[in-house]
Amino acid sequence: MSAETYRDAWGIPHLRADSAAGLARAQGRVTARDRAWQLEVERHRAQGTSASFLGPEALSWDRLARRARLADTARRCFTALERQDPETAAWVRAYVDGVNEGLTTGEPAPEFARTGLAPGRWEPWTPLGVWLATHILFAGFPAKLWREHIAAHLGPEAVALFAADGPGTAGSNGWLVSGGRTTTGHALIAGDPHRFIEEPGVYQQIHLSCPEFDVVGLAVPGVPGIAHFGHTGTVAWAITNAMADYQDLYRERLRRTGAGVEALGPDGTWHRAARHTERIDVAGEETVEVEVIETGRGPVIAGGPEGLDDGTPAALSLRYPPRVTADLGFGALLPLLRARTVADVDRALDAWTEPVNVVQAADTGGGLLHRVAGRVPVRPEANGLRPVPAWEPGHEWTGWHTPPRAGLTDGVAVMANQRGPATPLGVEFAPPHRADRITALLAGRERWSASDMPTIHTDTHLASATPLLAHIKRLTTGTTPTTGTTPATGTTPTTQTTGTAPLTQTTGAAPGTAPLTPEAAALGARLLAWDRRMDADSTDAAAYAAVRAAVVRRLAAHPALAPAAAPPAYPEVLQPWLALVPRVAYALEHLLRADDLYGIDRAATVRAALEEVAADPPAGTWGDTHRLAPWRALPDATAPAKEPGLSGDHDCVLCTSPVPGLTDRAARGPAARYVWDLADRQNSRWVVPHGASGAPGSAHRRDQQALWLTGELVPVVTDFTRLTKESDD
Repeated sequence: MSAETYRDAWGIPHLRADSAAGLARAQGRVTARDRAWQLEVERHRAQGTSASFLGPEALSWDRLARRARLADTARRCFTALERQDPETAAWVRAYVDGVNEGLTTGEPAPEFARTGLAPGRWEPWTPLGVWLATHILFAGFPAKLWREHIAAHLGPEAVALFAADGPGTAGSNGWLVSGGRTTTGHALIAGDPHRFIEEPGVYQQIHLSCPEFDVVGLAVPGVPGIAHFGHTGTVAWAITNAMADYQDLYRERLRRTGAGVEALGPDGTWHRAARHTERIDVAGEETVEVEVIETGRGPVIAGGPEGLDDGTPAALSLRYPPRVTADLGFGALLPLLRARTVADVDRALDAWTEPVNVVQAADTGGGLLHRVAGRVPVRPEANGLRPVPAWEPGHEWTGWHTPPRAGLTDGVAVMANQRGPATPLGVEFAPPHRADRITALLAGRERWSASDMPTIHTDTHLASATPLLAHIKRLTTGTTPTTGTTPATGTTPTTQTTGTAPLTQTTGAAPGTAPLTPEAAALGARLLAWDRRMDADSTDAAAYAAVRAAVVRRLAAHPALAPAAAPPAYPEVLQPWLALVPRVAYALEHLLRADDLYGIDRAATVRAALEEVAADPPAGTWGDTHRLAPWRALPDATAPAKEPGLSGDHDCVLCTSPVPGLTDRAARGPAARYVWDLADRQNSRWVVPHGASGAPGSAHRRDQQALWLTGELVPVVTDFTRLTKESDD
């Protein structure tokens, strides 16, 4: 099999081979050469061995990976793939062969020398393990622990109050514009996936060409093909996180016997659980043993027969679809590459498993697709809310939901993790602000072109500022905000108020409050005149963020809420979902609008926050503190001494997420931006943070960063005559 590697001006690999298998091998090889260290880290994370070189900080993840049986599940899924779809299994093997070849021929990354590692050998199942490790927390099952935790402290009505896009989840923006609303008469698809920003990035720009197909798109390093975002020339597709709930937690009753461990089942009898012990090497520390237990529900990921680490009697098992079915959905990957129409994409997605996504697709014949793809179990509603008792009947999975479909409205379809076609499949969804804003922007112009899309990608209007500004208005002008009604149930509200909160005029100062100091009154007036844009160069945005952070801290410290600040002793890797300050920050709209917040005087809280910030105002702009905080497995001496300042915020279309009350720095943001043009694929464009390469010394390691920061996009090139040939293999 022959293969050729080309590069464009941005170092993006363009691969051409005489077969799909040869192309997969070339993709594995070039990925290993460009991103050897990244692949090494991902392989170890999938195996639960990353603490062996990253140290104790990685131990909690390794424990979860071992106890959740990620590697074993990947092996099972690959074995089933070989039996049921030998062509795809051989294609994955070819990719792995390419990775192993590339790891031995490329220039070793300096991280290998620093850690004393040599690149490890990939197994045929490793790409499946990488996919599992990347997405096991994507559905946010730890949110069920949070609901149980907050309900125990504040009552079941608190669950709805704190419902919001949690700090550990990832989302995306995506919009489809039909040909009737474009300048070319052909559809456009655009958007940006929101993930933790890593260096090198979590998405790899790539072009794959062979006699069967020619596709450009964003690949996941370590996984063959182009799963999430692709353009074949005649059809293009893109995804957003559907926010579906497809993983369950079960509270288990376990006991030790002379033969091992038993679990109490829903039939009222004790059943033998699978059990063994594994050892985790930890750099600089003693080897750690971890007990791996699996019941009839699934692997036990927290606690055990003796309870949690603090002695609390608890054990939790995780049930997730690939562990149940031995199917990770890799059977969809080759058909996606071969797709020519939306009907082809639609059929391919019937094999999709996880993560559960909303997919938008369009083809050159005018076909459009807007559907959910993925496997969501049919089970009782209680399973979706909190951990359920394994020893009680009625919590079993009884089948699979049919993925919902949706249409377009006024020629467009917008998804930003809000309630949409996946509503029947989920519990919590993102606030509607990003989706509403994109919809409003699209409605503001009759015809759109590919070059217009960055104006949407980079929009910084913050609609979620409304409730806090309403309280500030009351304090400064004597108007009273009308609170919304928050459902007193353990479920998420079906809608969230957007726009300007209604205000009722009163006379004089706000009842029961002392006048603001002149400095605080001036700050309040300044914020009310603010354009609500979270621009990096805005001093008003910095002032708003400072007041918001002060409100969050004060609410979280209030005696009514503070008891929830001590989370239960679940594994460290799950703690971000259980932290009170981020939960208050992301639910601030609900908390400020609720009819009553456990007796907390919110007017006094906002007034104190205004006074605090007025006495010590931010010295600079939003971008001075709202800086990128990319994740790197190891410190990088070549990284910028000061990461760049960012525009945007958690609820802006330009979603660069700080954690108000904790930090203005943003670890999450657009992991890529793309525009797929169905009129002419070469009029498509894209960009990633940092650059296309993670190789040491590469000119393309950070050459897209400046464009990513300003919202500019790199042209998509598919004409091989315009590319530079790198090698003949």
